[in-house]
Amino acid sequence: MPKALVNQIEVFYEVHGQGEPLLLVMGINAQSIHWPPELIEMLNNSGFQVITFDNRDVGLSTDFGDLRAPSTRTLISRRMLGLPVSTPYSLTDMANDGFALLDELGLESAHILGASMGGMIAQQMAIQAPNRVRSLTSVMSHTGQRRHFIGKPHAVQALMGPSPTSAEEAGERVLKLMHVIGSPQWMRPDDHYRLLGATAHERGSSPAGFKRQLAAIMASPCRDKALSALTMPVLVIHGTVDPLILPAGGKHTASVIPHSRLVMIEGMGHDLPVAKMPEMVEAIQMLAGL
Repeated sequence: MPKALVNQIEVFYEVHGQGEPLLLVMGINAQSIHWPPELIEMLNNSGFQVITFDNRDVGLSTDFGDLRAPSTRTLISRRMLGLPVSTPYSLTDMANDGFALLDELGLESAHILGASMGGMIAQQMAIQAPNRVRSLTSVMSHTGQRRHFIGKPHAVQALMGPSPTSAEEAGERVLKLMHVIGSPQWMRPDDHYRLLGATAHERGSSPAGFKRQLAAIMASPCRDKALSALTMPVLVIHGTVDPLILPAGGKHTASVIPHSRLVMIEGMGHDLPVAKMPEMVEAIQMLAGL
C-alpha cells in the first residue's frame, strides 16, 4: 500500500491510469475509497491520470490521536459570530498535504478537484499556490461564507449523528446518511452503502478525527476575496437538491471567481450519482482542454 511522508505525516495514496494529473480531494470523514470507481474510470478514459488519497485523520493516513478539537457547539457559535477558533490544524495545513503529495510524485502542478470539504481544500490550494493548480473544480462545496454553513437541519443532524462502534453499525450509518443527503432518483442498492461504510470503518475510523476536520472547516476564514483573484480555469459543480451544502453555496462560489463556469446538476444531492457522471466528466474534460 503506497504511503508518502508529507508534512511529517503519512498519507495513503493511489495513482490510477495515465494522462494529465488530476488530484481528487475527498470530503469530511470520507476516504479515498469513497470516490466512485465509475468516476475514476471515466476520468481515466477522458485523458486524466487520477490521484486519490486519504486526508489526514481518516483511513490509512496519519491519525492525530488525542489532539482535542473544540466542541461542536463552540465551533458553530464562534464561527457564526465571526470569532477566531483555535484548532489542531487548518484547511491550509490540509492543502499543504496535497502539495506535498504532488512533490512526492514529482509533479510541479496538477488539475485539482475537491468534493465538499475537499472542495474547500482545493480552493485553498488554488489560493496558496495558483502556479501549481492547472485547473480547479469545486464540487458541492462553498467558500466559507458564514451563511452557507447552514444546511437543512435533518441533513446536518444525519451527518453529526453518533459515531459507530462496529463495522456493522458503520454500514447502517452510511446507509441512513445517504438516504438523507444522496440524490433521491439515483440511490445505489442498500448493500452498496452498507459495504462501503463497513469497509471504511475497518480501514480506519476516527470520531476524534471527524471533529478535528470539522474544526478545520469552521475555523477557516471566508475565501471570497482570495478566490476573486484566481485566474486559472475554474469549474463549480453543485446539485440542485443538495440538502447538506445548499445549492446557494455553489452558486455563490461561482459568482466570486472570475470567468468560472457553474454547472448545476438537476436532481443531484450531496453525492456523485453514476447517472450524472458523464455530464460532470465532460465539463471537467472541457475545463482541462482535453
